[in-house]
Amino acid sequence: MKTTVTCAILAQTLFIIKKRNMKTFIVLALDTRRAKTDGTYPILLRIIHHGKPSAITTGIYIKEKDWDSKARCIKSSYKGTESVARLNNQLQKKKTEATDIVMKLEEKKTLNSLTAVELKELIEKKPQELSFFSYAETIIAELKKANKIGNARTYQCSLDALKNYRDQRDLSFYELTRSLLEKFETENLAKGNSVNGISVYLRTIRAIYNRAIKAGIVDQESYPFRNFEIKSEKTRKRAISYSAIQRIEKFEPVLGDSLFNCRNYFLISFYLRGISFTDLARLTMGSIADGRINYSRQKEHNPYSIKITPAIQKILDCYIKGKGKEDFIFPIMSKGTPAQQYKRVEWARKRFNKKLKKLAEKCDIDENLTSYVSRHSFASRAKNMGIDVASISELMGHQDLQTTQIYLDSLPSDLLDEIHEKIIQ
Repeated sequence: MKTTVTCAILAQTLFIIKKRNMKTFIVLALDTRRAKTDGTYPILLRIIHHGKPSAITTGIYIKEKDWDSKARCIKSSYKGTESVARLNNQLQKKKTEATDIVMKLEEKKTLNSLTAVELKELIEKKPQELSFFSYAETIIAELKKANKIGNARTYQCSLDALKNYRDQRDLSFYELTRSLLEKFETENLAKGNSVNGISVYLRTIRAIYNRAIKAGIVDQESYPFRNFEIKSEKTRKRAISYSAIQRIEKFEPVLGDSLFNCRNYFLISFYLRGISFTDLARLTMGSIADGRINYSRQKEHNPYSIKITPAIQKILDCYIKGKGKEDFIFPIMSKGTPAQQYKRVEWARKRFNKKLKKLAEKCDIDENLTSYVSRHSFASRAKNMGIDVASISELMGHQDLQTTQIYLDSLPSDLLDEIHEKIIQ
């Protein structure tokens, strides 16, 4: 009688789950695909989420004849236990715990954002055992699948740094405490890593944790970044003076010179509102239309439409002859998978930065030239011309003025001297 009642409860629970949540189902099932040597099969907690199945073993094995497939419970004929009712109650408890997790996630409106794998891990493991590393790896895999190779690399580097700190030992969400973050920061500083480099690690770790909270993987109460300040240092200004830009313009190496492309890439980056090297590499002939260059920035996907000035056209003329609409304008990028293209651009950027040092020598520029200098120089040139920060931000496609401020150079010393003299006269 007790067994019958328990089975009825199991069936009723299944009905409730189906009624309340049509996208996620939890049932008890006997996996008859593979028998053990004694002829028994495992009873599984079968989860179907977004139409994708996964299963968690209950640790209980019985023969097929002892399983009631309709009521989804163990029959009273089973002789492998002193109490079939108690065994069914154990199964019911496992299922109820899983159902409770599903219901809570549904109430938080985070259930649908979980993958089947994430939901299984959440049900299968105790909260204190949930792996931060495993969850981070799933995010990295998603970024790669979405062709966000640069972001995936940033996440992987940050994860590797945390793994190295842990000596490759796994880390649960509940072990990731404020104290651990402080020790992680201290150790990296002791190694000589820059404050801003460590800041990238910590901000990435925070982003992963925030995503886990949103997905219902971990509770907000355990948040380790509450009242934890991620330190950063004011970045060294990368802009060069406009007179230095003019010296680069006057330096005109012939085609075939090792600095020919280097000089052109730097200048056109400056002319195109500080276009990044990655976006420059991705420009195709199709980007040119109606006397303008149109593209979306790889980083923020902001659209740009820039008028082709005579200075821009002069550089373009060195590269566009005989090319089709799908061809890349500059000999930086080649066709391939997103991962292959990312590696190609990174390799080309390293070569570009090496050649920029030689370009600086040729043009009597003391500052360190890098692929970022043209973007910072464009912003600083605009500021020194009296253009307001809001307009500069719009030109550069920034989401907020704070981002623009990072790019703006301090006023040059000659302007400061002029202002100083006016003040003390």
